[in-house]
Amino acid sequence: MAAALLVVLGLAYYMMQPGGKGDAGADKASDEKVAAMAAPGEKGSNPLQKFVEVVGVRVVTVDKKPTARIVVVNHSLAEIAGLEANVTLWASTKRSEEDSVGTFQIKVASVAPNGSVEVSAPFTTKLKPYEMPDWQNLTADLQITSPKP
Repeated sequence: MAAALLVVLGLAYYMMQPGGKGDAGADKASDEKVAAMAAPGEKGSNPLQKFVEVVGVRVVTVDKKPTARIVVVNHSLAEIAGLEANVTLWASTKRSEEDSVGTFQIKVASVAPNGSVEVSAPFTTKLKPYEMPDWQNLTADLQITSPKP
């Protein structure tokens, strides 16, 4: 009986330890440590790459020129200042192996921690306005150029 009680208490102690299989509520520090150790993307990619996302992509015409409107989201716990990036739009259709839809460059003065910023930029494309895929069929590929690591 005493041995069974010791086994149960030992298992309970093990399950409560950080990193144990029963650790459902890991603390914020360990979450940040795991995020910092996440697999690095391409060789030479910016460490901020994993924290910045482009969503809400719209391609509109402003003064007879194509313009991209996007929302830049900062998923990190730190402010990102002086963000510059190249964005390539791809069509997420059956023929997605084709060339990109177009590209544009963004410059954002600052994005708050866990915040977002709406950005507009001139859009370079070979497609006519009526050939553009609908917004729900666009995928954005972001490559951060600044700040440098």
